[in-house]
Amino acid sequence: MADYLNNKEFYKLLIDYRKVCDEAAAAGEDIPRIPEDIGKAFYLIATNTANRGNFIGYTYKDEMISDGIENCLLYIDNFNPEKSSNPFAYFTQIIYYAFIRRIQKEKKQTYVKYKSLENQELIDEIMQGPNGTPVKNNFMEFIQSNMDDFLSDFEETQRKKKEKAKEKRNSKETETP
Repeated sequence: MADYLNNKEFYKLLIDYRKVCDEAAAAGEDIPRIPEDIGKAFYLIATNTANRGNFIGYTYKDEMISDGIENCLLYIDNFNPEKSSNPFAYFTQIIYYAFIRRIQKEKKQTYVKYKSLENQELIDEIMQGPNGTPVKNNFMEFIQSNMDDFLSDFEETQRKKKEKAKEKRNSKETETP
């Protein structure tokens, strides 16, 4: 496969791969590794999609491309050659939505980061007196107390969830002969 994607060749590669997978499943063997040409096709689609105008300015483009390729690998079995002879469109759509999800994740992380900075600036202002000297007041003690309570409650909740999951796993292991 060249540095461009030929949809007909890509389609044939997917059909051949599906045939090999079906034969392996019928023989009770593990599903074979995806051929390099199919992986290269996924990479080409993802990198070209990342260079479209609506995705070009993001600093986390590499993560977007990785997410797109990962999603293609996850959903390769869902491509049905009997329904469509255009795998390029199918996988472009998968990659497009992987990019959208990555952008949403990154925006949420940016929000959290900015919100933390904003709160830190407020706390710094509250902690300083008129001459820039540190001030300890009831409000700061209240904030610190609430943060400590929140953190301990959150950690306790996480610990309980882990214990519950562990108990569930142990009970399933004892039930299975």
